[in-house]
Amino acid sequence: MDKNTLPAFKKFVNDLRKIWSENTDDGDRMKRAHLLMENELLVDPALREHCKNWPSTEGRKNLLFYTDPNYGFVINGVVRVPGRTGSVHDHADGWVLYGLLDGTESLERFRAVESRKEDGYVKVELVSDTKGEAGKADLVPPYDIHAEQGSKVRSVAVILRSRVLVGEVMQGRYNRDTGEYYEGSGPEQIPYQLTA
Repeated sequence: MDKNTLPAFKKFVNDLRKIWSENTDDGDRMKRAHLLMENELLVDPALREHCKNWPSTEGRKNLLFYTDPNYGFVINGVVRVPGRTGSVHDHADGWVLYGLLDGTESLERFRAVESRKEDGYVKVELVSDTKGEAGKADLVPPYDIHAEQGSKVRSVAVILRSRVLVGEVMQGRYNRDTGEYYEGSGPEQIPYQLTA
């Protein structure tokens, strides 16, 4: 990391590396990371101010802040314009921690009620719709079907992935209206430095 990396982000990475070194179970790692993200990273005033200038990630993009060279976890950012409609998807076998830094969003969870993946068909139904607020993080287990929906204001999130997914794993994509199902590699990764 650059010597000018925001202190809270640098500490978050170092703390994650310690968590990963002490435990080999991704579920346990991500549960510990959840507390760390909410209690330290998402409340940091410097990071909250910094995110006001992050570029939009419209067009299926993520900002790529960090990929750990030893443990493989990835930290991304996403910036949604007001009213953004998010797609229904899963993250295959990866755990994902989605922390809101600014704004509000709706965090939707779905379940498959009819599945014929080999035919490109999975009918899903909405199970829950929770309002996500700045300072809170949503932990999404592997293969959980979900979506994040924008609100009337710009929203910004930090995403921790338990491992590299984009380019390595095909992730499920679901059409909530038609039941169409297919797999895709995930959003384009745009390198972005969190420096002061």
